[in-house]
Amino acid sequence: MTKKLALLFSGQGAQSVGMGKDLAAEFPVAAGLFKEADEILGYPLSQIAFEGPAEDLTKTAVCQPALYVHGLACLAAVKEKLPGLEFHAAAGLSLGEFTAHAAAGTFDFGTGLRLVDKRARAMQMACDSTEGAMAAIIGGDEDRVRDLASAADVDVANLNSPGQIVLSGESSKIALAVSLAKEYGARKAVELTVAGAFHSRLMESAYQTLGQALEETPMLEPRVPVVSNVDAAAVGDAENIRRTLADQVTGSVCWSQGIEYMIDHLHITNFLELGPGGILAGLVGRIRKGTPVVSVSNVATLDEAVALLVAG
Repeated sequence: MTKKLALLFSGQGAQSVGMGKDLAAEFPVAAGLFKEADEILGYPLSQIAFEGPAEDLTKTAVCQPALYVHGLACLAAVKEKLPGLEFHAAAGLSLGEFTAHAAAGTFDFGTGLRLVDKRARAMQMACDSTEGAMAAIIGGDEDRVRDLASAADVDVANLNSPGQIVLSGESSKIALAVSLAKEYGARKAVELTVAGAFHSRLMESAYQTLGQALEETPMLEPRVPVVSNVDAAAVGDAENIRRTLADQVTGSVCWSQGIEYMIDHLHITNFLELGPGGILAGLVGRIRKGTPVVSVSNVATLDEAVALLVAG
């Protein structure tokens, strides 16, 4: 079988102080993206990403743009090392879906960054105006976890991998869901340290703001299939791209199903994760054991990944 590579981009929570610093020092193309981002955003994003403090980088309004820029800086560095790099699909976890679209040419770097900035600020405002929380439900059957969500009146935020589902909603209702989780067959339930109830109805104001911004943004057909979080399928026309990018703010991130779609329907054989932490590689390993994934987050991992990609 011919090998087919897909790119994966990180979502909020993967950020870490120092991200991009060594890439920018070694690769002018990466430094240029961070410099352009500072100019577009009007604040020193690069300084916060490179030096911290962690409290500033963790803020929703900052970490989403930082992850977007970092993911594309990683890709630019890979392309410097492997000018002939070909990829056949792209996807990203939540915020990372915007990075995937930029990589696939749906919109340019600056256009995508402006969208991400609006999304991030709107989500920050939604967090600040609501009392929201999220919890990871571990080891539960999807149907039973959906029943749990219904019983507690919360939303299914993320289907990350088999046995790892995240619920989102009002803080008191998430606490109820955690207390009931074992009754619904879960092995354990853990409240997450997050700013608010992402991918739930509490993000409605952010959905409205982002939806308006997307309507005003020109979109091209992506050069390769980009798999959306909400449909777990490829989206190609502008109308569906706008719909899926808006819907994921309040809708479920069907990550597990999206990875399965890429393997089974797009015939992807290898994945390249671009972003901090190797989180997505871990999820892919649980979704489809044995699937080759290489991760790039800095210069050291870049060199390792290039060697593996060249070896095939």
